[in-house]
Amino acid sequence: MMSRTIGLIAGLGLLSLVSCTGTEAATPTAPELVAEAVAEPAALPKTEEEAAPAPQYTGQNTRFSYSGELTQGGFIRGLVPDSTVSATIGDQALDIAEDGSFFAAFDRDSPASLSLTARLDSGQLHGETLKVSSRDWQIERVNVARRKLRDPEAYWRQREPEHNAIVAARAKKTGAQGWKQDFIWPVSGRISGRFGRQRIYRGEPGSYHSGIDIAKPTGTPFVAPADGVVILARTGFSLEGGLLMIDHGNGLNSAFLHCHRIHVNEGDTVRQGQHIGDIGSTGRSTGPHLHWGLKWHDARFDPILLAGPMN
Repeated sequence: MMSRTIGLIAGLGLLSLVSCTGTEAATPTAPELVAEAVAEPAALPKTEEEAAPAPQYTGQNTRFSYSGELTQGGFIRGLVPDSTVSATIGDQALDIAEDGSFFAAFDRDSPASLSLTARLDSGQLHGETLKVSSRDWQIERVNVARRKLRDPEAYWRQREPEHNAIVAARAKKTGAQGWKQDFIWPVSGRISGRFGRQRIYRGEPGSYHSGIDIAKPTGTPFVAPADGVVILARTGFSLEGGLLMIDHGNGLNSAFLHCHRIHVNEGDTVRQGQHIGDIGSTGRSTGPHLHWGLKWHDARFDPILLAGPMN
């Protein structure tokens, strides 16, 4: 019988004293001129050398089994049915490990139901429907107009190479296996910005907050939440400041914004708990804090649900 663990976050405070004023998903830009900083390019077909090995099955799994947080901004881990050659969740292909395991996440605005479909080696399809519960997001309605850029073209000339670097980083396939681990918090501290919060400017929605903000003094070390490979490690970005990105494999990656210092280099393999950077207030920020964002393919999801309660 399928295992489903649906966890909702209750009593989330409305703390936002130290947070991002411009992040991967919250950018005061002209949308017709500036694409979102973390837009995912269309996946390229794998070559024979890059193709994943055929999953090795136990012979006992006849349907999907999974557990996790089946809610907006949540995730699941599970096993595909035996003899599966490919699988999808909604219109997103699943990356299936050799043992048949997979990871998937639900965007902040995920629909209430998603199809989970496996194609077996016999050609038959096995499908079921996932029920994704909704969440009450922190929405602030303000009676002011949304701020516009004075010179969008000049801004984009500065932003475009940064945007392209982020897109290229997210396109890297490193083979990392951190996605299989239980994630830990990169640092403990006061949460000053919640995933999913959003402002509505006289009826015009702004971008929602794409991660979690943890307020700590400048220079505070933070660590890797799981094993992975560094896919971007640069300073001086206009919005993110010092930006560090870690690929955890299976389409899952972490982004750490506003870093004071970065202690790893692009291409480095990092281990869970390893010191990888120091917290700062670089880029567009109102004070020293770590912005931690998670993305699985095109879905941004809530770090609180993956890392669990902060000790």
